[in-house]
Amino acid sequence: MAKILLTGGAGYIGSHTYLALIDAGFDVVILDNFSNAKPDVPARLEDITGRPAHVYEGDVLDRAVLEQVFSDHTIDGVVHFAALKAVGESVEKPLDYMQTNVGGLLNLLSAMDHAGVRRIVFSSSATVYGDTDIQPIPEDHPRTYTSPYAFTKIAGEQILEQLPDDWAVGILRYFNPVGAHGSAMIGEDPEDIPNNLVPYIAKVATGELERLSVFGDDYDTPDGTGVRDYIHVEDLAEGHVLSLKSLLETGEGHTVNLGTGEGSTVLDVVHAYSEACGQDLAYKIAPRRDGDVAVLTARPERAKEHLGFEAKRSLADMCRSSWAWVSGQRRNDPN
Repeated sequence: MAKILLTGGAGYIGSHTYLALIDAGFDVVILDNFSNAKPDVPARLEDITGRPAHVYEGDVLDRAVLEQVFSDHTIDGVVHFAALKAVGESVEKPLDYMQTNVGGLLNLLSAMDHAGVRRIVFSSSATVYGDTDIQPIPEDHPRTYTSPYAFTKIAGEQILEQLPDDWAVGILRYFNPVGAHGSAMIGEDPEDIPNNLVPYIAKVATGELERLSVFGDDYDTPDGTGVRDYIHVEDLAEGHVLSLKSLLETGEGHTVNLGTGEGSTVLDVVHAYSEACGQDLAYKIAPRRDGDVAVLTARPERAKEHLGFEAKRSLADMCRSSWAWVSGQRRNDPN
């Protein structure tokens, strides 16, 4: 049984990928600093899987904790999520993003190299494509950045591309993950006011927030609001498993988009979530945000060709699973 280090494994995407890896027969070790993850996530993962979760609380910027993990375990591969991830926040805090996202990756790679571990799946982003009129976007599109966050993802990809031939790297450029696990026991659960669309909508649906701010209604899109390629987090998690399996089995790297190939506007998502929760959701139009682009949709064929990956769940599925998660949380903790 291959053993995998999952950095950021208690976070939103990381926790779902943990479950997908366990389902696929891997042994998994989580490293997370819990800066954007609730402390009860490991217990929830144990409840779902019926097995103990091996968790180290620590930061990828801390070389000592990385060396401890690699000393304690014979790691066969790494899936690297641990990073800061909000476009708007990165504009306000660019140095924090560079330190964590670039410095953390370098620290991890150094520790891996020292331990002789040379298989890594890297969580990248569709923001590396910048503001482009080419839609859906193929993987060979030139990389450019419109935010410090996107800059750090391009830098991460470029660092990985310099590694020697005995490394195998899976670069996964995914678009907008939403939804929750089918158990409704884990889901997106940001500590503060959410930076991402669906968890913000969810807080409007539960009454925690008064209304959604829709940033811009004058884009060249069907209803003037931004278009994104939303992908169910369980589909995304399964994509990481396929990427890792390919690296371990073939020793060959890949760079692929993980998306549906279809775009939805902000208002499409609002209406789908309204249907899922059975109520109209209040929103207001606000000015555009720095760093945002009008349209981002994936051309997903390469992932299907190289990994056998294909997204299976719809926008309605995403919203229903999100609502099952957040409404269940609210019933369990009405305060």
